[in-house]
Amino acid sequence: MQTKNFQKLMKQAQEMQEKLQAEMGQLRVEASSGGGMVNVTMDGTKQLLSITIDPETVDPNDVDMLQDLILAAVNEAGRQVDEALSTHLGGFTQGLLG
Repeated sequence: MQTKNFQKLMKQAQEMQEKLQAEMGQLRVEASSGGGMVNVTMDGTKQLLSITIDPETVDPNDVDMLQDLILAAVNEAGRQVDEALSTHLGGFTQGLLG
């Protein structure tokens, strides 16, 4: 009887993993820095999909600032992906145990 329950549990876990992977591919987060000077879009697998830079931000004499703004926006997008996935995973583990 335990083997049957374990197989059922494993099947549920596999289905949830497949659903999570599909959702990760569809998830989109947007983050910005510098009051909107740099905007990035990232998917749930943390692939950077786009970067938009306000042309007024590009100053050849201050490349360091632009680099910092890009890093800040990308890091914020990554944090948002982690947060979204954490929320999703919490729901999946409750479904698995319930």
